Amino acid sequence: MATITVAPFVLKDVLLTVGTDNYEAHVSQVELTPSASTQTWQGLTPTSVHTDMSTATWTCTLAYAQDWETANSLSVYLFNNEGQTKSVVFRPRSGSGPSFEVDVIVTPGAIGGSVNSFATATVTLGVKGRPELVPATP
Repeated sequence: MATITVAPFVLKDVLLTVGTDNYEAHVSQVELTPSASTQTWQGLTPTSVHTDMSTATWTCTLAYAQDWETANSLSVYLFNNEGQTKSVVFRPRSGSGPSFEVDVIVTPGAIGGSVNSFATATVTLGVKGRPELVPATP
């Protein structure tokens, strides 16, 4: 059996494009999450149990600083493009490594927040299909 090395990283210098614009300075979280459920059927004998998994569905969670003054901010972009499908490219390490491409269904995020705090929001966008892993180019 082979010993596989690991190269963990800290998420701190990412690239994030939504449509044709870069938004990495707006976000503090980008997370692509799968969800699948187990299906089980059992017959009337102890050995007739069959289990399978559904195909995963994906979401894209973005946590971001609200900015309603900048014309092209992520807050404004999400608000103005509700219901539209947009391409997203996420590269967890800006200088190296692979990227992930997805088509998301845009949903606007929250407006406002608590006193004496930065106004932030978290939004979960639906993903059409699944992320495409794009290998790094040498």
